[in-house]
Formats: sequence, C-alpha cells, structure tokens
Amino acid sequence: MIELNGNHLEIKDVWSVASGKEVVTVSTEAIQRMEESHGWVEKISNGDVPVYGINTGFGIFADKKISREDTRSLTRNLILSHSVGMGDPLPPEMVRAAMLVRANTLVKGYSGVRPIIVHTLIEMLNKGVTPIVPSQGSMGSSGDLGPLSHLALVVTTDKNDLESDSGYALYQSKQMTGKAAMAAAGIPRLILGPKEGLAMNNGATFSAAIGAVTTNEASRLFHAANLALAMTMEALQGLSTAFDERIHLSRGQLGQIKTAAEVREYLAGSSLIGSTARVQDAYSLRCAPQVHGASWDAIVHTAQILSREINAATDNPLLFGEGTALSGGNFHGEPVGMVLDYLTIALAELGAISERRIFRLTDGNLNAGLPSMLVDGPKAAGLNSGLMMCQYTAASLVLESQTLSMPDTVHSLPTSGGQEDHNANSMTAARHAYQVLQNSWKIIAIELFTASRGLDIRLRTSPEFHASPVIEKVHRNIREILPYHADDRTWGADVETLLRSVMDGTISLPNLEG
Repeated sequence: MIELNGNHLEIKDVWSVASGKEVVTVSTEAIQRMEESHGWVEKISNGDVPVYGINTGFGIFADKKISREDTRSLTRNLILSHSVGMGDPLPPEMVRAAMLVRANTLVKGYSGVRPIIVHTLIEMLNKGVTPIVPSQGSMGSSGDLGPLSHLALVVTTDKNDLESDSGYALYQSKQMTGKAAMAAAGIPRLILGPKEGLAMNNGATFSAAIGAVTTNEASRLFHAANLALAMTMEALQGLSTAFDERIHLSRGQLGQIKTAAEVREYLAGSSLIGSTARVQDAYSLRCAPQVHGASWDAIVHTAQILSREINAATDNPLLFGEGTALSGGNFHGEPVGMVLDYLTIALAELGAISERRIFRLTDGNLNAGLPSMLVDGPKAAGLNSGLMMCQYTAASLVLESQTLSMPDTVHSLPTSGGQEDHNANSMTAARHAYQVLQNSWKIIAIELFTASRGLDIRLRTSPEFHASPVIEKVHRNIREILPYHADDRTWGADVETLLRSVMDGTISLPNLEG
C-alpha cells in the first residue's frame, strides 16, 4: 500500500501504482492540511480582494474579477475550455502515474482543495477507472493544462451533468464515457469549487509522471545493456583489460566504475575472454564503461530531479496561510523537460553503442572469425542472409532515436496573448524520452539475440572454451525460449519474443530489478 503525504513518494512507487501493483491511501495529516488550506480559499472567495485563480480569470484574463456566484462556472469553464488535446491516447499506465502524482501534489496542502478531490482520484486508481487522455497539446507551462483537463473531465461535472462533457475513460478494459465509467465503478463525480479546477490542471504533472515511469524503466535498460555487452564480448572473445578496476578508479566517474564492475561480475570465470592475441578491442567494447557509465549518471541525475518534482506543489497560486495566496510559477515544466532531454540522449547512446556491437558481430571482417552475418557456416552463405536485417533494424531505430534526441526545452513559443511568453515544452520531452526508451529496449533485445547466436557458433567451433557461469545461464535461458535454428527464418518474430520475455521476466537477467 502506498500512503500519500506529499513528501515521500518515490519513483518506484509511481510505477507500482501505474502498473496496478499497489493500492493507494492518504495520510491523516495530509487530510488535515487540505482541510485547513481549503478554509483559506473559502475566506478569499467570500472577500472583495482579487486573487488570481480564485476569483479572477486565467492567463491573459487574470485582471477580470469574478463574482462569488460565478466561481463554480469559472472553474467548470476552465476544465471544458482547456480540454483540447489531440493525437493518440497516452498509455493507461501513464495516465495512472499522472493521477497519482497529481494527488500527491494536492495533499501537500498548498492548493486549497477539499480532501474529496484527492479521495476521488485515489478511488479511481484503486478501482481501475482510467481517463483517456490525448498525447498531444501540452506546452509544459502552465504545466500540462490540456492533458490534466482531459483527466478532470472524467472526475468533475456541473449542474447539467452532460455525458457529452464527461470525457472518456477505461473501466474493466472497456472504453466508455467518463460519466458511465464513474457510475459503473460507483464513484461520484464532483462539482468543483473556487480554485479547485486550477489546482487540478496546473502543473507539469504528466511530464513528471511519464518521466518517472521512463526513469524507472531506464535503470533496467542500463543493466540489460551491460548484460548484452558481456554476451557480445564472449562471442567476440573480447578483452577484460579495459574493465580493470584500476582504470576506472583513476578517472573517478561513478557510472563508469559501476558499469565496469557489473561487466566484470558477468564475465567472471569465462575462458573465452582474453583468449586471442589482440591487445585491445574496438571502442564499442573497450569504451563501453565510459558510454554506459555516462548514461547511468544521467539516469541517476534525472531520478533526483524527478523525485523532487513528484513531491512538489506545482499549481498557482499557492496558499501559505490565511489571507496569503502567492502567485508564482511552480507549474513551469523547465526542470522536468530539461532533465528529460538529458535522459533521452543517455538512452539513445545506450542504443547507439549497442547497434555498433551488433554490426561488429555480423561483419565477417570484424567478428573474430565468426561467419559473416552469423549464417550457420560457410556452406550457408548466400543461400541464407543470416542476421543481416537484424542489424538494419537496429540501425533504423538508432537513427530515429537520434532525431528524437534533439533537445525539446530549447524550443519555445508564446501562448495566452503573450502572458505566457516562455514555455518549457516538457511534455514533448517526456514523450520523446519514453519513445527512445522503447527504441533502445528493442536494440538491446537485438543485441542479445545476435550475441546469443554468435556465442552458439563460437562454442560449437571452439569447444575447448566456455563462457562465464552468468552468461551460460542467460544463454541457456534464451535457448529454452528460442531454440537455435541453422537456416533463415522469421527472425523478427524471434526478436519480438525475446524482447517480451526480457521485459516480463520470463528470461531472467541479473541485476534487472534496477
């Protein structure tokens, strides 16, 4: 069970709830904080002093005072008018992650909402009501307004309670209107009061949530990349010299040290490693600790920033006591977008260097005597293409990831009549990071597939050698799922099977818990 208090939500918790593995509750202290801050909003809304977001318009209309009797319409209009997302729906787990992060933001007690708002979000998570949210349309400032508004359509209503204004949701694997989904789950929809609409849709919540899910998975990718590297080294009879601890301690880069240590662990006990007369390997092997390690450092840094963000108060204004509502910019997605740009580059590089190893495995001039394209043997060459297209596919994925790795946060266009004149583009950065993560997983799966075939051929032609116990176990596990085939077949289906088996744990890889 994950208890929300606004301060201690972890990235792994976000994934646990997003994937449906944990139920959610909220702490008593958080409920008390929300009740107190809601009381402050009530006093402000009953007064005559204009306070942004409570009794004024939004964005360029911030100078328009709204009467007490119109504040409910103001809040509802905000949600309706801002639900202008487009594109394919986000994966349900991303939406669930955002719901959790938003609830954790609100329980901090700076947003002025009633506890029932958070209770409703939590009940939706626990009962499996997931709003359908379009993936495009957010600038990341003022937060993820569009995506959060689509989420709020399902949660909220007004006196008319029109089904056409309730958005759409998934419930028990079926798509239906938000009104129907909430009714089927037995969860009442809410009429929002002053400030509550803005509290629900103001903040880079989807950016942070997608980033958290991506970062959680990125650590698993790192370990899988190290394992694929080790298996490739076995197949190519690589050298261990470049992984000597003394080399990496002399530089002091933590990710580099971690990578080298992990690969040494994977290769311990191998007689293939260092069994040739080569004095050094190509960069894709020899410099892998430096490249993988830099990616790990980026993952760690991203996790630190996002850990702060998923425990942050990010709407505007924020309440700091009776009569104290401060208008600021915590909704701005720059910290999230910038670090996700960095993460995207790191993930793309893990895929890029992996593809270079795949190339080396399949090139008969570079693979230490293995057959070109890893055909079964000299007689098969020509009649069979071997794993030629596996490298093609990996190269295509790398090229796509390189395009997606252009930083998104350096691009900005003004919105809201120039009032919002510098935007973060953090949602685009988050989506690109997740897409590159998926690409890199596919490339690593291709390397594992290619290296395992290379190892088969190496051990068949050089039976005097043996791989390390770790690599032997992983290799055997792969072959239990995918037996060796001498002649050409639909390799793509095999790679997809391997990818799924690694992702769901059918093929167990060491250190993959992250």
